[in-house]
Amino acid sequence: MSMSHGSGTGRRKERLVVVGGDAAGMSAASQARRLRGADELEIVAFERGHFTSFSACGIPYWVGGDVTDRDRLIARTPDEHRERGIDLRMRTEVVEIDVPGARVRSRNLESGAEEWTGYDKLVIATGARPVRPDLPGVDAPGVHGVQTLDDGQALLDTLAATEGRRAVVVGAGYIGVEMAEALIRRGYEVTVVNRGREPMSTLDPDMGRLVRTAMEGMGVTMVNGAEVTKILTDGTGRVRAVATQDAEYPADVVVLGIGVRPETGPARAAGLPVGEHGGLLTDLAMRVRGHENIWAGGDCVEVLDLVSGRERHIALGTHANKHGQIIGSNVAGGYAVFPGVVGTAVSKVCELEIARTGLREKDARRVGLQFETVTVESTSRAGYYPGAAPMTVKMLAERRTGRLLGVQIVGREGAGKRVDVAAVALTAGMTVEQMTALDLGYAPPFSPVWDPVLVAARKAVAAVRDNAG
Repeated sequence: MSMSHGSGTGRRKERLVVVGGDAAGMSAASQARRLRGADELEIVAFERGHFTSFSACGIPYWVGGDVTDRDRLIARTPDEHRERGIDLRMRTEVVEIDVPGARVRSRNLESGAEEWTGYDKLVIATGARPVRPDLPGVDAPGVHGVQTLDDGQALLDTLAATEGRRAVVVGAGYIGVEMAEALIRRGYEVTVVNRGREPMSTLDPDMGRLVRTAMEGMGVTMVNGAEVTKILTDGTGRVRAVATQDAEYPADVVVLGIGVRPETGPARAAGLPVGEHGGLLTDLAMRVRGHENIWAGGDCVEVLDLVSGRERHIALGTHANKHGQIIGSNVAGGYAVFPGVVGTAVSKVCELEIARTGLREKDARRVGLQFETVTVESTSRAGYYPGAAPMTVKMLAERRTGRLLGVQIVGREGAGKRVDVAAVALTAGMTVEQMTALDLGYAPPFSPVWDPVLVAARKAVAAVRDNAG
């Protein structure tokens, strides 16, 4: 490790500036600090919110009451970061990045004061922001996004202060379905208004239908194929209903679960490269393309999909933490890379577990792949063992080669994490035939003799063989 920037040489030490204080940003800062001491590397971090290193994925469970204390969602507080030698400035937003001048302009959101801070190395970890459709009434009191702990607290405050018990959730992706469950558990009548044909557009519609059935079974009113046109307010300006082309749905509270977009305003304004999904583009070391001393990670970047070979935007804490580790190592003079993702995600609605990895049918078509699909019904355990529950597994395999392209699983307890076997197979580039020989753990309490994923693989082998022409 070069000591040329150390204080003993008379030259100033290097300064790392980190923009964003959640998973990717603070993982990068912490890793860089572990590898290089305070006498060599000064670290300044900016966070515009009230919290650092928190789990946004946990917010629906906090709202629903599974997690009773907000602080349990915080992995590391600002003071804990400061104790590790990171100059962390809270409630401070970076509003401009001056790339030629190697400096950033920040604004204190409490006082409005602005200042410039120079950097030798810059990490952009600005995350993603909830999609807020440009609709009349979308900013009315009672309408909430749920991306940060501040958002979660604001929603809980509204729920506590609201007498009515009618909630409308706009959107039926992961956040939408999880928030629908959280509100049901709080005693609300919940309507989900969803633009797609079925909930969970990350699944193919035939698998999404299973999610809809389960949601209706727990008392949620599902309105599919419906576009929200405006949010109606009462005489005081507060939300009173959500309107679509055909109907109005009364609402005392509205939760937006339409998804997120990369937060790249200042980076984009500074001329840094962004992809078709609006995320920053990096190389394998998470360095912003074309910029030697700027890195980016977390929800503000696009990542390589190893199955399709295309860039995509995936907002998940797992990737953000990995990005931070990699960036911190590289910033500190080490070497690490992030090769890409296969697109694995799991979720849960009441007792229903939902999982997917790899490509959906429309993803495969979009990149020009021809494929066979198979769907199997199985159980989570040996059929005779108590608690065996039904599970549906859908598998896509490439025509002719039999390469695994994607897996979707919907079922009860024991269904969700089975997707990890498929994620490993995808990463390894396995064929469905190779998968049938996998030596998976078996005992009656855990699975049937043939694990449901392997049953699907066997069926996929037959489909590829039958259509080999």
